[in-house]
Amino acid sequence: MDLKRLGPQRDMIYKGVEYTVTAVAPGTWKWQFRIGERVVAGKTEAKLNLLAIRRVQLRIDRELKKAERK
Repeated sequence: MDLKRLGPQRDMIYKGVEYTVTAVAPGTWKWQFRIGERVVAGKTEAKLNLLAIRRVQLRIDRELKKAERK
């Protein structure tokens, strides 16, 4: 797998939240997003970049729900 072809990804926006997903190794993706002053980052394992992106979007959904409750 050619990592140069996969990453770095451009910034994307989901529900008004800007986030990035970058390939760091075959099947491993690093992601980051910011909601307000809080920066959330992590890694996920997925063979497909679209699956990694979807996992980040689900995490954004959870964090937005948390922020609404506060």
